[in-house]
Amino acid sequence: MNPKPYLLLIVAMLCCAVMRVYAQPVPLKGRVTDQNGSPVPGATVKILHTGKGTTVAANGDFEISHEGNAVLEITAIGYDPVQVNVAAGQTTVAITLRESKKELNEVVVTALGVKREKRALTYSTQEVKGAALVEAKEPNIVNALSGKVAGVQITSSSGTPGSSSRIVIRGATSFYGENQALIIVDGVPVNNDETGNLNSGPGTNRLADIDPAIIENISVLKGAAATALYGSAGARGVIMITTKSGSAAAKKPAVTFSQDVSFETPWLPETQDKYAQGEYNYDTKQYEYFDGDIKKTSSSFGPLMDTLMINGQKAKKYNPAKDFFKTGVTSNSTVSVNGGNGLSDYFLSYSYLKQTGTTPKTDYDRHALFAKYNTKILKNLNSTFQLNYSSSLNDRLPEGYILEAPIWTVLTAPVSWNPLPYLNPDGTQRVFRYSRNNPYWVLDNIYNKARVNRFIPVVTLNYSPLGWLTITERMGADIYSEQDKYRESRGSAANPTGRIIEQNINFRQFNHDFIVNATKDVGNFNLNLLLGNNVLSTYTQTEYAKGTGLSIDGFDNIGQASSISYNETHYQNRKVGFYAQANVDYKRTFILSLTGRYDGSSVLSQEKSFYPYGSVAGSFVFSELLSPAVTDVMNFGKIRLSYATVGNDNVRPYQLNTPYQLPQGGGDVPGVAGIIFTNYSFPFQGQTGYLLSQTLGNPSLKNERLNEFEIGLETNFFHNRLGLEASYFARKTNDGIIPGVPIAPSTGYSGTTVNAARMQNRGIEILLNARPVQSKDFSWDLTFNFSRIRNKVLYIYNGQSQIGNGFTSIIVGQPYGVIVGSLFKRTAGGQLLIDDAGLPFSDSTGVIGDINPDWIAGISNTFRYKHFSLSFLFDMKKGGDIQNNVDGYGYFYGTPKVTEDRADRVVPGINVSDNKPNTTVVNGQDYWRRLSGVTESVIQDGTYVKLRTISLGYDFGRSLFPNTFVKSASLIVTGRNLWIYSPHFTGGDPEVSSFGASSGSQGIYSFSTPTSRSVNFTLKVSF
Repeated sequence: MNPKPYLLLIVAMLCCAVMRVYAQPVPLKGRVTDQNGSPVPGATVKILHTGKGTTVAANGDFEISHEGNAVLEITAIGYDPVQVNVAAGQTTVAITLRESKKELNEVVVTALGVKREKRALTYSTQEVKGAALVEAKEPNIVNALSGKVAGVQITSSSGTPGSSSRIVIRGATSFYGENQALIIVDGVPVNNDETGNLNSGPGTNRLADIDPAIIENISVLKGAAATALYGSAGARGVIMITTKSGSAAAKKPAVTFSQDVSFETPWLPETQDKYAQGEYNYDTKQYEYFDGDIKKTSSSFGPLMDTLMINGQKAKKYNPAKDFFKTGVTSNSTVSVNGGNGLSDYFLSYSYLKQTGTTPKTDYDRHALFAKYNTKILKNLNSTFQLNYSSSLNDRLPEGYILEAPIWTVLTAPVSWNPLPYLNPDGTQRVFRYSRNNPYWVLDNIYNKARVNRFIPVVTLNYSPLGWLTITERMGADIYSEQDKYRESRGSAANPTGRIIEQNINFRQFNHDFIVNATKDVGNFNLNLLLGNNVLSTYTQTEYAKGTGLSIDGFDNIGQASSISYNETHYQNRKVGFYAQANVDYKRTFILSLTGRYDGSSVLSQEKSFYPYGSVAGSFVFSELLSPAVTDVMNFGKIRLSYATVGNDNVRPYQLNTPYQLPQGGGDVPGVAGIIFTNYSFPFQGQTGYLLSQTLGNPSLKNERLNEFEIGLETNFFHNRLGLEASYFARKTNDGIIPGVPIAPSTGYSGTTVNAARMQNRGIEILLNARPVQSKDFSWDLTFNFSRIRNKVLYIYNGQSQIGNGFTSIIVGQPYGVIVGSLFKRTAGGQLLIDDAGLPFSDSTGVIGDINPDWIAGISNTFRYKHFSLSFLFDMKKGGDIQNNVDGYGYFYGTPKVTEDRADRVVPGINVSDNKPNTTVVNGQDYWRRLSGVTESVIQDGTYVKLRTISLGYDFGRSLFPNTFVKSASLIVTGRNLWIYSPHFTGGDPEVSSFGASSGSQGIYSFSTPTSRSVNFTLKVSF
């Protein structure tokens, strides 16, 4: 028997076994650092010629498996790519990346969701990462942007949970239309209306339905050249929200859980606590005490509390505001799962937000579910399916200076009066004054509930038949239903018989885009051409019912009301657009961009429903022509120039015709003007009647048009350690739409809608990014933004010089949004004129304030030391006047802190009768009450500096849970609004707009729920 064949067989089997052993997947652990030894989080590690890849963690570590010899490719933004050979069986590797000496090829999301290199853009845009939004610990995305973006002004309305916030880019562009930015989520426009409040005060802006934790980044498109592809919706600027996706590389499911808990305390205005309830007795020349039970008054001009004796006992002092308000608590639980297999990836997220307000019986609950699935259907066909669902419930109370609002009573209550119990023995309210509800009675007898269910589905298909050609079809919708209910029990001071209001809103918006995008290199040119079509349809149905005269306490059914009125409205509008954009890049040095859109809108004149819009813009990347010695210092330099025209179809549907309306039923019905027809009411003898609206329709309405010129400079220095962007813009609004302008009564109508308004904005924006320190264990990042905008109203209509707009006015030659009110009478030299009673007075009205700030700015710092991180953001505003109605009414009541000065006085000024210096002595009560009647006395400068956020975090990595399936864990403590410096404002927080986010509700501080300072604790764990 010959043993050789068997030996050969055994040797062959052993070789196969050895090869099989080496072919088994080997886990490879590595660390990616820069030249200073600092980790490079977010770097991508791929194994060439396979579908495997992973992302580097925050500490620079990664883990991936390989079979046999392999080549790793490591890429990261701002660094040169690196390839590293890995031997079969190798288990560890260390990789060092070098910073790219060329400009940072950052990719940003632009109009229509198209991604482009920032270096090639010909207009101003700024990006905010999702991590920065989450770090702010704001339930509302809008508030999370405060102080972070140049040219963007954000104003919160109230401290009530779920309250709206306003976001305006580069100032107002429309007199009465929407001035807030257009909101786009993954290429689809979404609604951001303010809804939910059926009485005085703000509602909720619908962007609050979106969970900040699902956002990858936000791109802010500021100028007209950036938004020209949106045509008739581009004048307001655009907020581009991009949501998170799963891992494109092969990856096991990764689970992340985070839990936030916040504790909020209100920023309360200072009130006096020295004097009791009462009034000045002119007979005894003394301040007399009123007990609030037998003798009632709204005033706190009584005797000193320190000397007041009641029934032989020293009077007890109360603190109405601190006793009423409580510590608010916010809890936010979020869990997400993401993964992929190289061909498909997924991201799932669920969060539950529970916010209880500092005002009792106010809260906001939000459930948010998000799912996104990306898959490669064919080799050149990719698809994305996503759904954003949210369900919220908001409980709020009336705010502002109305009889139903508890905040008014709390902030003006005397310190000598105990509000509890709130009922008298006979069951009526126990109040310290007439015509005002007891605030504790309000808590149990008045509520405003708003329940919203919202769906935002998006389907995107990308087909690439050729390497240089991509065809995109995107279909999206925004659908929500809202149920609002307001209940006011019998016995209310404002509505003694009680009332119930119910409102149902059904909103549906459908959007479709078809886009062809071609990019090709031809010699030294990079050519890009985009063609597309958009169809947008919006439908809103509102049902409103009001019942008065309730008969059964505790039964919240409108059917029990003795009188019920009902109104139903439907609005539908459609828009179709055709757009094109051409970008020509020559040697990465000269870039020319041309944009055009042809839009048609159903709300405009049928003869003029289609309008062209467009832009021409260019950039010169001059750093490409500099010598290597210079570019080693200045890595990137670009000058850009643009001119664009965009629009604003800022008018509700059905303004072209004169509609019929019910002769009665207006008044409290939103959007319906009351009509009086002799002394008859309808139905009359069983017949329903309608009359033409008193506002005449205008069949020739066209769009508002905004033209803008912009020039900018962008530079990077010292290997991208220092970056500077500066922009100047000049924009002008023409053909602004003005609804309801007065016309001759002989026409039979009171007003009509016209295209007449003209307004201009000019401004500068500066953005500075720096990394002053970068070492192996320590880094410091700094960002500073500044903007200064000047606005002027140029023309109104037909010789008119002034029209009203809510709490402000529109006046030719003045900025948009000036405050008009009563003025103190003064001499030519500015001294107060004093009447014979010894008090200043008013006999005229005029401009007394400007709500627009002189400038706004923000500065943020982030420090990282090993596993520690510390960041803080200061938000600043210079100027911007506020009408402080809390003081205005408080002067009459004697409750603001300043009214503690109530000694007899001689008011400096000139007597109007004899033109001599005033010598008449007046008491404090008369002085402060006179001031309360002159609006000029309560106009205050809204300058502030805020410590918007400060955050301290520690990344435990695996050390907190060693030898477990926990991959990482971190603990973060965040403070929000901990410090406010407002030297000229006597309220709590000068960043406030008490009546909501509309243009006419700005610049007023009037008994809204105070905003809060808070401390937040976050634990985040990844599995």
